[in-house]
Amino acid sequence: MNHRLSPWRLGATLYMPATREDIADAVLHGKIPGLRSLVICLEDAVSEADIPSALGNLEQVLKELNHARKKAGNSAWPLVFIRPRHVEMGKRLIDYFNLHAVDGLVLPKFTLQALPVWWEMMGDTHLCLMPTLETEEVFDVIQMRSLASEIVTHPCRARIIALRIGGNDLMNVISLRRPRNLTLYDSPLGYIIKMLVSVFGPHDFALTAPVCEHIDDHAVLTRELALDMANGLVGKTAIHPQQIPVIEQALMVTQGEYSDALRILNSTQAVFKSQGAMCEPATHRRWAAGILERANVYGLLSEHSAEAIR
Repeated sequence: MNHRLSPWRLGATLYMPATREDIADAVLHGKIPGLRSLVICLEDAVSEADIPSALGNLEQVLKELNHARKKAGNSAWPLVFIRPRHVEMGKRLIDYFNLHAVDGLVLPKFTLQALPVWWEMMGDTHLCLMPTLETEEVFDVIQMRSLASEIVTHPCRARIIALRIGGNDLMNVISLRRPRNLTLYDSPLGYIIKMLVSVFGPHDFALTAPVCEHIDDHAVLTRELALDMANGLVGKTAIHPQQIPVIEQALMVTQGEYSDALRILNSTQAVFKSQGAMCEPATHRRWAAGILERANVYGLLSEHSAEAIR
């Protein structure tokens, strides 16, 4: 997987319904400041009745993107993904649409049983995969272990940029909606996120955080992001451009984290104290490497940048 497709470059992944007419502008002309990745959604964000017009609009968007890519390349673009409604739509996109300007597909309702079906249609393409974990099976740790064991040795492994945690779908499975004034971690999804990190993290799979649908409540979003980072998630789904700078700030690295990471990776000491905490290079090295990767993409958090978001 090339540098462009590093999971650290996902940031706030903005979901845009495929019916929107400003998608090409968002990709080509920087219409949405700070946008690093977007998903053109043909699933939950589009009603069944609007599917024909959404596909027609997508075809036009792809024509614009492919034309621009031939002229100047896509290195300056945000990452572009499409989320088909189901496997059949995914096959239709691959067979009949020009997807050369697209980085990958977000695979809905991904399960172990769906893996061979998706891989049969995507294996010979350039597209990377972002499977979404959002079905009843996700609540079963044994099934998640089986999925992790299968995909870690499967040819698709090299094409998986990240696994996405589908928060709203998972809450729907248990007939709940996120509390308005609480984070997802205050709901049963808190356990699910921690379990998924514990199952997939040791295999070096990156996971992204679910959306916070309370668009105007940046206080809840900020609290949730702190927990996303504490659990090692690499980015977060966004549904409104106003959420992007808040998510970006959370992904920035503090001066203290950066300093500790450098010392851990460069120190010849087995253990040392820094900022009132023990640093042990033998056990903190992977954390430190991740911090430097994050800092390389998102930069260091300063008091000025924190105040700008508030």
